[in-house]
Amino acid sequence: MTIGHEKQLKILKKSAEKGRLSHAYLFSGPSQVGKKTAALEFASFLFKGELKNNRHPDLILVEPDSESGEIEIGQVRDLIWKLSLKPYSAPLKVAIVNMAQAMNMESQNCFLKTLEEPKKDTLLILIAEYQKSLLPTILSRCQIINFQPLSQKEIEKLLLERGLALEKAKEISLISLGRPGRAIDFLDSQKLDEFKKNMKTAAGLALADIADRFQYAKEIALKENLKEILATWLFYFRNLLLEKCSSMSPDTLRYLNILKRIQETNYLISNTNASARLALEILMLEL
Repeated sequence: MTIGHEKQLKILKKSAEKGRLSHAYLFSGPSQVGKKTAALEFASFLFKGELKNNRHPDLILVEPDSESGEIEIGQVRDLIWKLSLKPYSAPLKVAIVNMAQAMNMESQNCFLKTLEEPKKDTLLILIAEYQKSLLPTILSRCQIINFQPLSQKEIEKLLLERGLALEKAKEISLISLGRPGRAIDFLDSQKLDEFKKNMKTAAGLALADIADRFQYAKEIALKENLKEILATWLFYFRNLLLEKCSSMSPDTLRYLNILKRIQETNYLISNTNASARLALEILMLEL
């Protein structure tokens, strides 16, 4: 059961009950806020609860290739073929394209044909962190549903329902930045320890000289957990910003610029061919 995003799901379910579903939706919002979970819950609703372990003969789930990190044109063509078949047991076929921003231009152009000529017994749900990574023609053919981070209380409720002690639930709900997926990751003590280590590093970098910062940028540029490192920095500098705002500090603008640069860096390394090291070095100049 999804915690949070009740408003979005209520709108979708009401549209389904009235027979007014759009042929395509874009679930847009930050990573790990529950977009995929909400999409699967909505699919389960459409399949009258017959979705078991995220599987159903009329559900098609497309995700980036594990090696290339992209949604390749072969995957899109396979999706189009599956959508051409009649539903097996449900009133319609549901296709969920997770991390749709991972479609390259060739894949997006191929997918566009399906959006332009939708079948009446299909529903497409694209899930994307960055709308601007998708072609404007794709965006124009989707009804956009925005997903925002949950409140700290909602994350805390999720963790308590998983049997976590209240004190630990409060700690994790605070550092998860409203992202239930990230909160669940922190149930792994190793991931929580890594977060705390990255927090210390962020504090040290703010005081380090530029040579040390550039050396660190070189070291982490190729790390698989680079996005997690940036998410930790986002949390660290956001907290500093909140502290400075309360004291009317002149550093407020500086921390706003740092937060903006971290978000830009995250976008560049996630959605473009930009050099991760160069993007990180530019970020280091801002710290």
